Amino acid sequence: MDREAWVMRAVEALRFATFKDIQRYLDEEGEPFSKKELEDTLKALVAKGLLEEKEGTYRLARKKGSAEALKKLFGD
Repeated sequence: MDREAWVMRAVEALRFATFKDIQRYLDEEGEPFSKKELEDTLKALVAKGLLEEKEGTYRLARKKGSAEALKKLFGD
């Protein structure tokens, strides 16, 4: 798995997680990340809309709904 997949797996397992929670989870799974790697990966996942961050807590992004899915498929 790549870095993003590992971080997504950690957040899925933890549901609501701080940076330290995610780091601890990855260490326990045998995938230690440097602080910079983890920060960059979290920022990238938030920018892609896969994660949400609020006050230092990360969670999976909410689903946009069927209207958004149809718009993606068929355009405007």
